[in-house]
Amino acid sequence: MSPTGAPPDWTKMDIAVPRPPDRLPGISMAGFRQLDVVPVDITMVAHPAVTLLIELSEGEIVVRDSRGGHERGSVVIGLVPGDLRAGGRVGECLQIRLRPDVAAAVFDAAPELSGTMAPLAEVWGRDAGRFEDRLRAAASWDERFTIAAEVVGRRLRARTPVEPEVAHTWRRTLTSRGLAPVDSLASEVGWDRKRLWSRFRSQLGISPKRAGRLVRFDHAAHLLAAGHTAAGAAAETGYADQSHLHREVKAFTGLTPSAVAVAPWLAIDDVAWPVSP
Repeated sequence: MSPTGAPPDWTKMDIAVPRPPDRLPGISMAGFRQLDVVPVDITMVAHPAVTLLIELSEGEIVVRDSRGGHERGSVVIGLVPGDLRAGGRVGECLQIRLRPDVAAAVFDAAPELSGTMAPLAEVWGRDAGRFEDRLRAAASWDERFTIAAEVVGRRLRARTPVEPEVAHTWRRTLTSRGLAPVDSLASEVGWDRKRLWSRFRSQLGISPKRAGRLVRFDHAAHLLAAGHTAAGAAAETGYADQSHLHREVKAFTGLTPSAVAVAPWLAIDDVAWPVSP
């Protein structure tokens, strides 16, 4: 994360990732510690996951949306929340990404979170404070990752998962990078298109078609961040042309492809998320 108007300087941010024993299927984590006190103001690029951002220090992280709403401190961000910016001092924070079918089992209100954000305490109640206290008292990132895996894993096991057909459809949407037609996905699970659309939306808070658009956008955004041209990224990710990609990038981020290409939020992904969920 970088100061407003400055290029990203990751020498000023310590980044920690969990060891394999602390990794859970469909869940990825990264810890961040800011080494200076310069406030940040960065665009949070939409990602095909529900994001849990936990503040662990006396930093003053504020997440704002384009409609003027804002949340301070630990926050849960649903799928496709619109244009978001993270500002203030990061201090130390833990970011957890949950695959939507996993998030639906971890959070009782995961479908309702789609398109918005909410304070962690509002979603988890009193458990949120206890969770934050344990994380803050931990002596190392390894201990924090172990605590997070324990708490999230316990919630996951205690709740009813989404239907197997819905989970399969999401995973196929990911593996096809958003290009699998909805009719084909419905056929794979033995449902008609209408039933898949209804069940998928009610359990994940997003339609199968929009899920495909989000996953395809995410692939294109990371190609742009890796240095591909807009035309090349559009061709590789199945967009009709460069203009089509431009419209999708604008719809998901409010930015142009050239702005997304230098977004600090994407530049750190290979370091913070070395293992796909």
